[in-house]
Amino acid sequence: MKILFILLATLFADANEQYAAGNYAEAAAGYSQLVAEQPSAEAYYNLGNAYFKMGELSQSILAYERCLRLAPTNKDARYNLQFAESRITDNIADNRAFFLSSFVQSMRDRLAEATWLWCSLLAFVLCLVSALLFLLSNETAIRKTGFSVAVITLVVAVFSICAAYSLHQRDTLREEAIITQGVVNAKASPDKSGTELFTLHEGTKVRITETLGEWCNVSVGNYQGWILLNNLERI
Repeated sequence: MKILFILLATLFADANEQYAAGNYAEAAAGYSQLVAEQPSAEAYYNLGNAYFKMGELSQSILAYERCLRLAPTNKDARYNLQFAESRITDNIADNRAFFLSSFVQSMRDRLAEATWLWCSLLAFVLCLVSALLFLLSNETAIRKTGFSVAVITLVVAVFSICAAYSLHQRDTLREEAIITQGVVNAKASPDKSGTELFTLHEGTKVRITETLGEWCNVSVGNYQGWILLNNLERI
């Protein structure tokens, strides 16, 4: 274990030196080897930076996304991801999801699954304590406060456990993916001769809803169509 730690530390240091020297391809190769051996948020973040310097937009977005899966509070990775996403070219009409749904998903992605579980446990304990104060106290002010806090913490507990479950499903099913090819035409059926429905560009994030052989059905916005699996990479 100690030898492995030394080897990984050496590999990380070498990749950092290559990046500092402007040898981004060599740095990316080093970081890629590092995350293959032992995934870490820092290595994925540096890998994303190296790919972005190389002009590999889809790979940089993929690396930043994987970094945020491990460290959702990494502000630098989130900023760089948003900057990289701003470089995406796409001709899909802006069909945004319902605001509340987008807001809830954004809140969910701010913390890791384990953190949400701890939040739910803490909120549930506070809910029980507040409920006891409401039931046992003879003071009107304490009863009102206990009731209010119990309701609020119950809502927080439910949201937290739902967020943790949603993240667990996301990371287990790995339905989210990044388009890795320059231009991809989504079709109405899993066939190369199928009718073209819309076009996706490198770096676009999609959700895989179904797979059939070498094809997968993806959705983005209000659009849905079939593309080849080798045109994307799961996050």
